[in-house]
Amino acid sequence: MPILEGKKNEPLFPTRSSKTSWFRKLAALVGLTIVLCLVGKQAPGATILQQPTLEYLPNIFQNGQLDLCHQEKPLVPQRNSELWSNLSKTFGTEDFKDRAIGWLAGAVKYPTESYDNMDPVGVDPRWDTFGPLQEYLISAFPLVNTKLSLAKINTYGLLYEWTGSDTSLKPIVLAAHQDVVPVLPETVKEWTHPPYSGYFDGTRIWGRGASDDKSGLIGILSAVESMLEKGFEPTRTVVLAFGFDEEAHGHYGAAELAKAMLDVYGGNAFAFIIDEGGGFGEVYGSTIATPSIAEKGYMDLLVEVASPGGHSSVPPKHTSIGMLARVLVELEDHPYPVQITKDHILYRTLQCFAAHSKDLPKDFRKAIKRSASSKKAMKALNDIISQEPRFAASVGTTQALDLINGGVKTNALPERASAVINHRISTLEHVSNVKEHSTKTVKHLADKFNLTFNAFGITLTDPSVPKYGDLSLSVAFGKSDLEPAPITPTEGSNAGPYKLLSSTIRAAYREHRGLGTEVEAGVEEDDDIVVAPGMSTGNTDTKYYWDLTEHILRYNHRNAGTPEAPSTGGVHTVNEYIEVDSFLEMIKFFSMLILNADESTTI
Repeated sequence: MPILEGKKNEPLFPTRSSKTSWFRKLAALVGLTIVLCLVGKQAPGATILQQPTLEYLPNIFQNGQLDLCHQEKPLVPQRNSELWSNLSKTFGTEDFKDRAIGWLAGAVKYPTESYDNMDPVGVDPRWDTFGPLQEYLISAFPLVNTKLSLAKINTYGLLYEWTGSDTSLKPIVLAAHQDVVPVLPETVKEWTHPPYSGYFDGTRIWGRGASDDKSGLIGILSAVESMLEKGFEPTRTVVLAFGFDEEAHGHYGAAELAKAMLDVYGGNAFAFIIDEGGGFGEVYGSTIATPSIAEKGYMDLLVEVASPGGHSSVPPKHTSIGMLARVLVELEDHPYPVQITKDHILYRTLQCFAAHSKDLPKDFRKAIKRSASSKKAMKALNDIISQEPRFAASVGTTQALDLINGGVKTNALPERASAVINHRISTLEHVSNVKEHSTKTVKHLADKFNLTFNAFGITLTDPSVPKYGDLSLSVAFGKSDLEPAPITPTEGSNAGPYKLLSSTIRAAYREHRGLGTEVEAGVEEDDDIVVAPGMSTGNTDTKYYWDLTEHILRYNHRNAGTPEAPSTGGVHTVNEYIEVDSFLEMIKFFSMLILNADESTTI
């Protein structure tokens, strides 16, 4: 989905009389790369540790003006130009369209659902649904399964190697996941077509996973199968890594695939890794692609309160549930600060909006551009962002109270009560910030209620003094904390993979629309696509791949369409679908990316 979406011909920047309405519209413009956030002030006394900052330096344009968001020249295969021409012709035929529809629709028919807290493979029978899917993949893509080597990792993880002729070149990794979010039985009747039918209505393929992420899985396999049919033999090794529990945190799939790749290839062995993530769509009147170059950190905070039980007819002043409620209100009343700086990824995204979005409101564009050198303009920009939580979410750490538990009977005082608060941690902060913030925010309540206070294994109250009960903070589920992902370079001599991806995005987009690819670097046309660095809202399988490369790019060229005519829909909910034209373009993109990487001397 695009970062921001809006209706055409509607004013988007607020006037004095329409500011509230405008911000509601701005909220609707926020897509996958801008995530949920709570806006507020820092808890008293909390300190924020910073990761090393990334200095934002716009490029100098040919005319001496600042180029806020430089665009790479579209890149099509040169050494393999004849092969690419043949592939392009094949991709444009009705026969290939029918094959592509069949490939994806066939995969959607397998209900490969993954659930939180599943038992290991071989113990939990729900994993068994992946066996039939993989049998289907063998029959649907015979050349992939005979020409490429395959290692099955933890039974259902698929690790293919398409061995190149030059082993001195770093391989690339194309990743996707086989699993899907479960379909709630009570929602089946709400689907336009059954969720595992793979129904094709002439324009769209319907079903759970049609978009997320069987379109990525089948898109990659379709590209490789088609290239094998044309006799292509790569110079650079291509690795395909397909997990099977991304929707359930990847503990059994990607985590084990990462270990296997580290054992076989070693650390920092890959030129780049491409996984699901950003796509492209209309943003303020222009088409913007947003490959994700980072992910926020993650932590589930478990808050527990314990106090003596008894009969509810003789209650204390505060029960465990009452004290827990007070703690939770205190945490919600002290959200994390939201203040954009030049080091935030969103700032780079906004620079691209200012440089290329045709319908960006004048005052908004001015604030973005002037913020590079004006504190007043930066404040104005922060004022805009802070008014909309979803817009601000890509800047600050967020917290969301999601789970609560306590009490067993109405006439029994609850001896224990607990809650879990989900945190998505800013790329400029750390897990330690969340622990420190939470601890300092609620410590005074432990004193107020006379509770022993244990924060992340450290007792912060005098154990020799009798207490009424206990308050504890810990990481939920044993271990659910994750530091923010390393940020992939986008500028300078080490940005070859990002630049290659950007060039490929522009070329694939233009070729699919018959626009041609003879465009100079830094130049765009009215119907062109702009590439802007973005950030994923959640965490993908790539959270296990940090040791394999410093170039992780989350992008699969899925077309979100326009606000009026979306090309995908229903991700993680009812009526998931993808338009066939969007899926065909994904296949072309993966094919072009493989060929461009095969020829590259800069990655």
